[in-house]
Formats: sequence, C-alpha cells, structure tokens
Amino acid sequence: SAPRCHVNKQLLDVRVLKGEPAELSCTVSKDEVTGTWFKDGLKLTSMDGVFLEKEGLVHKLIINKVEDIHAGKYRFAGGDIKTEASLFVEDPPQVDKVLLKNLTSVPTMVKAGQQVKIKIPFEGRLPVRAMWLKDKMELVDDTRIRVDKTETFTMLSISSGERKDCGDYKVRLKNDSGVLEINLKLVVIDKPQPPAGPIKIVESSSNNITIQWKPPKDDGGKAVQSYIVERQQIGKSDWVTLGETPRSCTTFTTNKVEEDMSYYFRVRAVNAEGTSDALESDEVKAVSKASPGAPDPPQIVSASRDTITISWKAPHKTGSSRIVGYIVQKRKKGTVTWLPVNNMPIADKKLKMTNLKKGLQYEFRVAAVNAAGIGDASEPSQPVFARDSTKAPGQVQDLKVSSSDSTSVTLTWKRPEAKDGSNVKGYEVEMRSSNNLTWTKCNILPIEVTTYTVKGLQAKEMYFLRVRALNNSGPGEATEVEVCTEAGPPVVSPRLLIDDTVKSFLVVKAGNTIRVNIPFEGSPDPEVMWLKDGLPLTNWAAVNTKDGATQLLIEAAEFTDSGTYTVELKNGLGRKETFRFQVQVTDIPQSPGPIQLEENVPNTVTVIWEPSASEKWENNLYYTVLKCESQKGLWHVVGDLIYTNKFTFTKLIPGRNYYFRVVAKNSLGASDPSETVQPWRIQKPKAEFQAKPQKYKEVNQNQPPRFLIPLKPHVVTTGSECHMSCAVGGHPLPKVTWYRNSRDLSNDPAYFCTNDFGICSLVILGVTKHDEGEYMVEATNELGRAFSKAFLVIKGNN
Repeated sequence: SAPRCHVNKQLLDVRVLKGEPAELSCTVSKDEVTGTWFKDGLKLTSMDGVFLEKEGLVHKLIINKVEDIHAGKYRFAGGDIKTEASLFVEDPPQVDKVLLKNLTSVPTMVKAGQQVKIKIPFEGRLPVRAMWLKDKMELVDDTRIRVDKTETFTMLSISSGERKDCGDYKVRLKNDSGVLEINLKLVVIDKPQPPAGPIKIVESSSNNITIQWKPPKDDGGKAVQSYIVERQQIGKSDWVTLGETPRSCTTFTTNKVEEDMSYYFRVRAVNAEGTSDALESDEVKAVSKASPGAPDPPQIVSASRDTITISWKAPHKTGSSRIVGYIVQKRKKGTVTWLPVNNMPIADKKLKMTNLKKGLQYEFRVAAVNAAGIGDASEPSQPVFARDSTKAPGQVQDLKVSSSDSTSVTLTWKRPEAKDGSNVKGYEVEMRSSNNLTWTKCNILPIEVTTYTVKGLQAKEMYFLRVRALNNSGPGEATEVEVCTEAGPPVVSPRLLIDDTVKSFLVVKAGNTIRVNIPFEGSPDPEVMWLKDGLPLTNWAAVNTKDGATQLLIEAAEFTDSGTYTVELKNGLGRKETFRFQVQVTDIPQSPGPIQLEENVPNTVTVIWEPSASEKWENNLYYTVLKCESQKGLWHVVGDLIYTNKFTFTKLIPGRNYYFRVVAKNSLGASDPSETVQPWRIQKPKAEFQAKPQKYKEVNQNQPPRFLIPLKPHVVTTGSECHMSCAVGGHPLPKVTWYRNSRDLSNDPAYFCTNDFGICSLVILGVTKHDEGEYMVEATNELGRAFSKAFLVIKGNN
C-alpha cells in the first residue's frame, strides 16, 4: 500500500500585536493533500482579511490585520494528518505617537494660579490600569490634585498650579499585554520670591546711603530681570521709588537723603511674570559726621624692663573726616580697667612707653581721632612682659597645606631654626579672607604641636593663613600661606528612593524579623528620624543609617509592633520628605472555642462557637464551617468567609447523624479545628398510613433570586485587604455577577469573586484609591433578577 501522508512541519503558536498581520503555516509530505482549516472547532473559509493559501506542500492561513476576534485555537486537517496551534492577540496600552512625542520632548508650562490639565487618551485591551507618579511617588487625590481614570483616557488635573508642582512626572499604563511608561515634565512659572535678606547697610553718611541684598532663592522659573529699590522716610506713609538695578547688581547707592533723617528701604525682584513681594530693611539713619573705625590690634615692636614700644596701622574706615591722631591705652593682664598712656592725640603710628613696672604683663589698644571725636578702640595687643626678654622666636619653617576640603584646611610646619627657636612655648594661627583685611585668631590657647586644622570656611573662597611661634617675649614674625578651599558638594534636597522593593503594606508573621531598607539621597547629609504611630521609636527597634540608606530592624516581631511607621528626612535648609507604610504582625490563628448546636428553626441547626483568641490582634480573621455525616466520613465545607461566631445549616436530612467542625483562618493559614463531640440528629418521622390514599401534587420549588443578607458599605485604608460579602437565595441557583461603578468585574484579575452555596464574596488585595466607588451584586435566574448595592470608601494612611 502507498505510504501515509504526514506533517513535516507542525503549526506553531503565534503571538501578534493587534492590528499587525499574522500567518499560520504547516508543511505536509504529499502535494495532493488539500486539507481544511478550523478555528475553535468551526470550519474556516476565505473571508475579508483572512486568506487560505496552498504553495506546494505548504498550507498557509494569512490574516492581514489581526483583531481580538481572531484569537483562538486553529487546526489544519486533511486525510490522515492533523496539526493545531493557538493564535494569541496582544493589545498592550498605546498612545498616539504625535501626542507621545509632544508630551515627552517639550515640558508642559503653565503660569502659577492657572488650572493644569494633562489628558492622555490611550488604547489597549481592557482593563487598563493607569497610575501617575511624581518623584517616584504615586499621586493621590487631594483638595488641589485629581487623577481621572476611564477606559479610554487618564487625566491629571491641578486646580491651581504652584511652584511645588514643578518636576518630573511618570504615567504608567498597564494591562495583561504589557506596560507603557510616559515621562513628562511640568514647569509652573511665577513671579520671583523676595530678594534674600537681610538688607545690609554698606555705607551711611549725611550725603548718601549704600545698601546690599542677595538674589531670591527662587526666581519663579524665569530669570530675574532687575531689582526695584524704594525708600520711606520715618514718619511718612508713602514710598518713593529710587531706581532700578540690573539683575547682576545687588547693591544700590542713593544720595536722596537728608542729614540726621532716618529711612526704611525695600527691594523687589522683577521677572517676566511680575514683581516679587518686598524685602524691607531696618531703620537707617543718615549721620552727619562719622567717627573712625577701629584699627587692627597694635603690634609689639620691642620690650625691656624699662620700656615697651608698639606700632599700629590706620583704621580701614576713617569716618567723615581725616584722622588727626591716636589715643593709646594700657592695662595689666587679667584686669578690666584701661588707663590712658597719652592725653593728647599723637600723629605718629608708633609709641615708646616708659613708667612701667618691671615684671608685670601689659596689653595695649589704640583708637583713632577725627573731627567727629574718638573712634572705636582696637582689640588688645598680644600680652607682653616689661622685662629684658629673650630674643623673640624666629619664623616657623616649611609652612604648607597638607589637606583641604570645602570647609577646612589643615596646616603643617616645622619649628624655627635652632638659633631662633629657643624657648618656644607654642604657636598661634590667624586667618583672613581675600575680601577682609582683618586677621582673626583661630586658637585660644597656644598650639603645642606643629599642625592645625582651620574649620568653618566657605567653599570656593580664597584665604590667607599665617603662623607665629610664641615665647615669653611674645609672638615671633609670621609665616604666611595662601589657599583656596574646594567647591562644596551641590545642594540636593533630601529624597527617599522608593522603588518596588519597598512596600506600603507589610504582613509579618509573629516572631519573624521586620527588616525595611530605604535608600535616600541629599546633600548635605539629611537627618533621618523613624516614628511609629507618630511617636519616636523606642529601644526595641534598631535603626542603622549609613552610606545613603536607612534600615529598620525588629528581630522578633510582636503583635504590638503593628502600626503606621514613618521615616522622615530633613536637612539644615528646612527641606524634608516623609514616607509612611503599614505593618501588620499576625500569626496562624488559634483554634476557635467550644461549639454549641441549637435548633432555633425546625429542621435546621445553628452552629455557635467561642471566638478564637486571635481576634484580639487579627482584623481580617474569618471562619469556615465543615460538616460530616458520620464519624469516619469526609468533611465538606458548608460555610466560608464567616465574620461572626455562628452559622445556620439548613440542608438536614432526618435520621442522619451530623458532626460539625469550625476553623479560624487569615492570610497566613488556618487554625486547628474545633469539633462537636456528640452528633446532631433530627428524628425521622414515622410514616402514617391513611385508609384513603390521596393524589400527590408536585410542589413547584422554583423561586426568583432574593438577597437573604444584603451588601454592606465598607471603609478601609489604602494598602489593606477588603472582604465584601452577601447571601443570595433562589431556585434554580442564581448566577451572581459583581460590578464596580457599573463595570463587570468577572474578568478583572485584581478582584477575586466566589459563590459558595449562595454565600457570595469579593476580595480585594491591597486596595488603592482606584478601587473606591459603588459596588453592586446582581443575581439572576430564569424567574427574575435581584441586586444589592453598597459603597466602598478608601482612606489614606495619614
């Protein structure tokens, strides 16, 4: 006989995007095989968009544009051969390409106070879940922000845009076929904040006043164009505009002042969106004459048992007239009273003093004199003994910068040479910035080692540092070095880096470890604080923060550890960020208490049991009731998802023994059962014989659907588990369908629907704001329809 035909190449499963072409093909061993194509058991022929082709030994089914109706199981059969495969139609979320390019390439810009609406229409197989995120945190509705989600679009609405709404947003569209993420940027522009204060008075005289300020911390998203300066005279109500400066200039000098009058000044920043609120100064007086400022501390030139010679420099601020001389004062070291050395001003800037007591230590200070009077006195000189001193120490050697960063500089040096370094008692370090001529001492007590770190410096600033050796004669000649500090790290607002590994709701078995690790960023390093239910954590919980991450660790969780945990970041600039999550500590439930059986209604039994002790700490505990018709028979569930402590069983058959068992359940498992000891039995009635038999008329037991226990409203918190249930009667047994906001939930994987003997339940794991709405249960059979409705309200974690 002729060899049988067989399939050389089988049909293979195909996955294809909706709207794309698809092809199924197989190869047979004989050319004369014609074959027939079937879809889901029905014979196929060529039709619009579907073509059946044969090319030699190859048989093809070609679909020009795949739609949902084309999904299914295809079979090719002919003679002795048969091969089959499935066609899966993928329809992930999609957004119009032009709209997508506009959203992602160009920031959405609005003015402060205007309404923001970003609508994104989409296509794809339902249900499509839409989520909006800002800085990796999901947006939830509040008084200003609203997120709308329908089957065809999602929209972000902000009733009144504010600067804090600026940032990077992400829209995540997800269905069974895939995920689409859209990144977009929102910019809210506004008038600038006021200039940064306070207003400094750089110079004040009878002729002019110079003020200075800093640029605003937030320019409103538009560059500052200029500053407006105004003045108000004390005692008057009107403000006078003095002028305007370009954005690069933050100082202003006015000569529109009168001698001995006091004024207020205010400055406003201007950008393209408007003028900021004003930064206002304290009271400023245009003084008639200005006395000199304080000179630098005088220097010790020489000292002996009879005389001490000092010298000084003129002050940087000479006042409103030239300096005519100087007054020198002295005091004994350790006293507070200054005594005049000269009663009349001396013009020279050097003075040799006598009439000193041998062996005492003195300090000196100098004040300049001009036409306005005696100016401020200098800081005291270095203390010096009135005695024949040893030679002042020489200069320190090899002064250099060993290390530096943005806020500190470390200096090292060597002792003065041997001939000049005798009797060195220590060292002093002084510093000044490049824009300040006054030297500031860095150490209070003499430094005994040859290294010192100067701290508290500003980043990217030029500083001059000098070191002197000290002995009983006082300080030696200084050695100076110039250094520039490094740039400081950029200021980064504290931000918690929340990803999919950090859950907003944790269920932990009692005794297990609670470990939550949250990475973060921020510069300068932010302060991290953990709270439980709004209060600081006590010692039972360990918190470890290092290397840009903070971890909460509880070695053995107890039921009291359940609650709301908060981690808070805060830096020195007043910026902070928080994240909250729920922890529920639970365990496999304990067994229910003893069971009682009662016949409250004839031919029924009500099972009543003592609650499980686990009800004290478990919010989502429920019970399952099982029955057995003999001591060695099989156990069958007769009631599930019972949240009370009793259950009525109605399907009793007289004459049989019934045993009952109750189990407590939660998300971790089931308890050991509690069982009845004695059987429950309804006596079988004795048959009564009638002398005259009656005709039997069959009773019609059919009933339309009715709700024995209606659906009740629920209020739950975000992230928790929600159970909704009701009881339905009717014959034949009604078909039950759940709806949310009139949308059928039967095929939605986020909702779990069950119907056990008329007990209908809906379970939602980890509810979100999206799950809020009106829920309806519809029961139908051939005799009618009934429904029950209730609202589910979702509360936030705050």
